[in-house]
Amino acid sequence: MTLSTTRRASAPQILDRCRELVRPALVASVGRLHPWHAETAAFSLGWRGTDGEPVPGSQGKGVRQALAVLGARAAGGSGEDGVLGAVAVELIHTFSLIHDDIMDGDETRRRRPTLWKAYGTGPAVLAGDALFALAVSTLAEAPGPGGPAAVRQLAGALGDLVRGQAQDLLFESRPWSGPGAVLPHEYRAMATHKTGSLLGGAAALGAVLAGAPASTAEALDLAGRHVGVAFQAVDDLLGIWGDPRVTGKPVHSDLRRGKKTYPVLAALSAGHPAAGRLDALLTSAGPLDDAAARRAAELIDEAGGRRAAVTEAREHLAAARACLDRVPLADEAKGDLLTLFPYLVDRTG
Repeated sequence: MTLSTTRRASAPQILDRCRELVRPALVASVGRLHPWHAETAAFSLGWRGTDGEPVPGSQGKGVRQALAVLGARAAGGSGEDGVLGAVAVELIHTFSLIHDDIMDGDETRRRRPTLWKAYGTGPAVLAGDALFALAVSTLAEAPGPGGPAAVRQLAGALGDLVRGQAQDLLFESRPWSGPGAVLPHEYRAMATHKTGSLLGGAAALGAVLAGAPASTAEALDLAGRHVGVAFQAVDDLLGIWGDPRVTGKPVHSDLRRGKKTYPVLAALSAGHPAAGRLDALLTSAGPLDDAAARRAAELIDEAGGRRAAVTEAREHLAAARACLDRVPLADEAKGDLLTLFPYLVDRTG
C-alpha cells in the first residue's frame, strides 16, 4: 500500500499511518521465528498475552518504525522503501527492552508484566537473542544495492546502543559527588548512545534503503540522536515528577533506585546551596524512603535540576531541527519529522 499523509497530519496520525504500513512486514518477520520465540516476541511487542489471546491497545507508539519510514520519504524515496529498516529497528528496540528489563529487574512495562517476569529469565534472554538475529537477517535480505550499507548502519547503531547501556550500568557504581562523580556531559554522551543511537539509526536506515547520499543519512542520524537526548531528559523528569497514573511507574521511582539521572546530576553540579543538602541525603546509608524521596525531589528542584533538564531537552530539540536544515529533504516528510520531534519530547508518560 502507499503511505499517504497531509501537511496537517498530527503526530499520532503520522505514527498510526507508519505502523499500518509496517505492521504486515513485521508480523511476517516475527512469523519466521521458532514458535516459542514467536510467542514471546508477540508478548513483548504487545500483540498477545501469555494465553495467546490478542491484547488490544498495549503496543507501543512505533516511534522508531515511523522514523525509518519518514527517513526514506525525506530522502526522496517512498515509505515502502523504509519498511524493512522499520522492521529491523523495531525488532532491535524490542530486544533491547527485554534485556534492559532483565538488567534492571523491572517487573512491569506498559502496565503489563515484563517478559522475564511472565516467562522466566532464560526464555527472555533467548527471545531477545532471536529478535537480534532476525533484525540483522531482515536487513541482509533487503533487495537493491542499499542492503549492505543498511546492515553497516544498523551495526553502528547497535554498537553505540550497547556502549550506552554499559555506561549507564557503570554510572550506578560511581559516587554522587567528589572524584569519580558522573558529570552532566558524561550523562549526555550516555543518552546519545543508549537512547539516541536507535532513533537516529532508524531515520538513517530509511534514507540508506531509499538510496540517499551519505550526507543525508548522517544528518538524519544526528537529528535522531539529538531527539534521543531530549527524550531521555524528559524521561528523567517523569521518573521523578511524573504522574504514576500516566507513566505507569511509582512516584519518585528513579530516586528510590538511586539512578543517576540528568536532573539529579545537574542539581548536584549547580553550586546552589541546596546541592550540598541533596548530596548529603543521597549519600546517606540505605535506599530513600517515602519522606526522603520527597525531600530529594524538592532539593533537586530548588537547586535547578528540573529547570536544567527542561532546558536540555529544548536545546537538543532545536539542534535536531537544525540538522534537518543542513541537507535537502522532501518537504512533506520533513514536515512530518518536525511535527513528530516535539511530540516525542513534550509528553507526560
